Amino acid sequence: YARIRRFHFQIKIDTYNFNNNNLFHPITDAPWCGHCKALAPEYAKAAKALAEKNSNIKLGKVDATEEQELAEKHGVRGYPTLKFFRSGTPIEYTGGREKDTIISWLEKKTGPAAKELETVADAEEFLKENNVAVVGFFKDRESAECKAFLTTANAVDDYPFAVTSSEDVYAKYEAKCGSVVLFKHFDDGKAVFDGEYTEEALKKFVAAQALPLIVDFSHETAQKIFGGEIKNHLLFFISKEAGHMEYIEAAKEVAKKFREKILFVTIDADQEDHQRILEFFGMKKDEVPSMRIIHLEEDMAKYKPETNDLAAEKVEDFVSKFFEGKIKQHLLSQELPEDWDKNPVTVLVADKFDEVAMDSTKDVLVEFYAPWCGHCKQLVPIYDKLGEKYADDDTVVIAKMDATANELEHTKINSFPTIYLYRKGDNQKVEYRGERTLEGFVNFLEGKTEEPEVEETEEEHKPEKDEL
Repeated sequence: YARIRRFHFQIKIDTYNFNNNNLFHPITDAPWCGHCKALAPEYAKAAKALAEKNSNIKLGKVDATEEQELAEKHGVRGYPTLKFFRSGTPIEYTGGREKDTIISWLEKKTGPAAKELETVADAEEFLKENNVAVVGFFKDRESAECKAFLTTANAVDDYPFAVTSSEDVYAKYEAKCGSVVLFKHFDDGKAVFDGEYTEEALKKFVAAQALPLIVDFSHETAQKIFGGEIKNHLLFFISKEAGHMEYIEAAKEVAKKFREKILFVTIDADQEDHQRILEFFGMKKDEVPSMRIIHLEEDMAKYKPETNDLAAEKVEDFVSKFFEGKIKQHLLSQELPEDWDKNPVTVLVADKFDEVAMDSTKDVLVEFYAPWCGHCKQLVPIYDKLGEKYADDDTVVIAKMDATANELEHTKINSFPTIYLYRKGDNQKVEYRGERTLEGFVNFLEGKTEEPEVEETEEEHKPEKDEL
């Protein structure tokens, strides 16, 4: 969930020369890559399962640290990188990272979007071999409902779809003609679609019902959580070692009430990999157990409850108030240092920001930085000199704020460093995009120059997007 180090699945490889009749799904990896190590056993299981089916699909891998020329040739930028080659033509892989989702994606690319189930035996085998499967019970394949189902089957790659017109299959699974049922090996075992037969509604149904009521955040589930149709997530920060799972069991009934509206997700604070997520929410481990809501839009708005009590009634109250618009967005703020205004460069935090920056009697130049940003570190000596130059000027304030630990409702920071001047008089916010030199800053503050563009690449100006 960390905006800067967001967990994602990078898929970027170009082309490969294989015989036209071959089907190949190569993976480029690095031996030291944690995500590659997490994927490896699932990838191997998928390869074995395909071989047992006598499938024409073959899986392979390339060690990109050994085959550097090959990796460079195909533009590999992240690990693991996957691509599917069908008759020599590369197709971007957009599926999941578990055995079932890998196989489902591949089989959909080489066969019908929905498998035909002609007998009960066909249905039993299909449901047995898939942890999650979606079945449409349609006799009239030209009906609007069936067409919407098949369109959805073609669009959803992570889960296998099937269709049947067999009365025996209907009877076996107590299904009505014209219905869609998602079968799963967890929770209640199945879910029946009861919405409007549109691709959007069916996709939302599958996205919500294919995951457990409460999802455990991990390498394997991250893509499904982030890539799903549901953009509101309730996060339970717990310690499994401390026995906090008892709260999760109690919350399952609440999760049922809000299914398809918000995902319930557990994050084990005992895992080292999850510490960056706690930092993103401004939390310390001694605050666990606790919960937060995050809305996955561009600003990734966060919401904090009044209490850390995870009793089921408190969870339901928190979620209900969120949907009723009764909870204000939670913005991070550090504690104000005692010496915040004792040095030439004033140190700001969110809670103190408006008081200082919106002072209409002063020009306030603020650098929004990230502690890990290389360009921010390079700017420090120059910015310190700028602060010294204006240290005795009562009408100019040179300030900085850690934008990874402080958030403002009126100013959103997406790249580092970002520098704004809050002008005296009208408090208008003006972004500085000139040269990051002492002379450049001085000329800007004194109005001697306009704002020349900085010549830098997008990668230099924006934060790193390495994985969590």
